[in-house]
Amino acid sequence: MSTSAQLDFPRAAGLLREANDVTLLAHVRPDADALGSALALGRALYQRGATVRVSFAEPAEVPESLRGLDADNLFVPADEVPPSAGLLICLDTPSPARLGSLAGRVDATRAAGGEVLVVDHHASNLRYGSVHLVDDTAEATAVLVLALLDELGVALDEPIARCLYAGLVTDTGGFRRARPSTHRAAARLLEAGVDPDRLAREIIDDHPFAWLPMLSTVLASARLEPESAQGFGLVHAVVTADVAATVRLEEVEGVVDVIRSTREAEVAVVLKEQAPGEWSVSFRAIGKIDVSQAARSLGGGGHRLAAGCTIHGTAEEGLAMVRRALEEAPLLG
Repeated sequence: MSTSAQLDFPRAAGLLREANDVTLLAHVRPDADALGSALALGRALYQRGATVRVSFAEPAEVPESLRGLDADNLFVPADEVPPSAGLLICLDTPSPARLGSLAGRVDATRAAGGEVLVVDHHASNLRYGSVHLVDDTAEATAVLVLALLDELGVALDEPIARCLYAGLVTDTGGFRRARPSTHRAAARLLEAGVDPDRLAREIIDDHPFAWLPMLSTVLASARLEPESAQGFGLVHAVVTADVAATVRLEEVEGVVDVIRSTREAEVAVVLKEQAPGEWSVSFRAIGKIDVSQAARSLGGGGHRLAAGCTIHGTAEEGLAMVRRALEEAPLLG
């Protein structure tokens, strides 16, 4: 456990036992860990009789590859999320800004006398709630949700386990970044009935044919800069809006996992056009540079080896910002 971890499991469990109306929020453009964690905890509360809604600011619908996780139809569109809730739970979200248009629910809930529980494993977490389960050494937010369910005495059924396994397998890179405890947690989820092959295909390996020409176009723009990132090497690519429009969000978000395999580069960066002059940036590192600090200097955040931010300008201006941020980022021991 990190020395900066903040883990108040007894108080968090107490809030959940008393809750009868709960909103669970994932970050914008949710991944399997964010949405899976929200849906797993949401199902447990739903089974206890609470009114439960799970949401995120964008996109307008659950990404296709993650729809199989919502066994109870708990997702509601962002415009149907009430202004405040008795209990608001923010999952895998290091700052209110990552909630997008739903960020105001944090202050509104606290102003109305409600509680805000933050469950997260990002090193850049701002501790913006009233109760926190934050540990940046946890492999995934799903690990913290599993511990919280244990604190509550919730029995794992297959839908809950499926949601947690989705977060675990994706945030550990297919268990490449795993500890013995990670595999013990995975074993518990498999024992609850998860089909790992089927789930991995649904959320990781299943792509439409349009993914191939999209990937071909994007990879043609990839460039290697051996001298960048403090001499450790930077590889980067750009996904323009017109190219992104040919595929799902899942394919666009997965580009960084392709270019990060470049042997000569410590850091991989992908700029994804969100609107004219606006870019979502994904950082990945192998182990020498803390990209969470680079992303934080640009208004974002994340993990030491995986982070993101939003920048404005042209693609070249954005890359110039990225290069400067990486030159100033701390090295990892």
